[in-house]
Amino acid sequence: MKELKLILSLILLSIGLWGCQQGGKEEEFKSETSKKVTNSPTSKMPKDMPSDFDFSIQFGVQKKNEINTFKGTVTKDLIADGTVTTELNLTKEEMEDIYEKMKEINIDETKKFTPEPINGSVCLQEPFGEDAWEIIINGETITQLLSEEYCEPTTDAKQLIELRDYVFNKIKGKGEYKSLPESKGGYE
Repeated sequence: MKELKLILSLILLSIGLWGCQQGGKEEEFKSETSKKVTNSPTSKMPKDMPSDFDFSIQFGVQKKNEINTFKGTVTKDLIADGTVTTELNLTKEEMEDIYEKMKEINIDETKKFTPEPINGSVCLQEPFGEDAWEIIINGETITQLLSEEYCEPTTDAKQLIELRDYVFNKIKGKGEYKSLPESKGGYE
């Protein structure tokens, strides 16, 4: 009787694992978290924006869009026509405003971007965007890597997406960005 229960348990486990692998994509339920490299593990963001504060965000379906305050540039994904880059600098007030938004979401903390499985699976979507952040604060480099492939993003993922959209809306309002060509085509 014990052997029968063991065999049935293994069969049910196998069926559950097989269901998670449907669609040609093997899903690992490891906890995807942000990655952070710092000089001090107890680092907290200073109250006021430090003089070395800069960041870059690569985002979109193939991460071809980029806002880079290190270089003072913005790159737009034109999809069928490649990319175009132009010089674009944020004002000190805009940088301070973005720094405050980063403090509000504790950008320097490890984040959880992979949702918990529901009934043994996680809903995935395609195509999906990805964000790669690099932030310098007081000589420390913080990186946040986010995939938007999950149908139901975590609270941390929603906060980072909102931050990206907030920064991007500032950029889209500037003349330098408005003068860039329109994107042609789309991603499937």
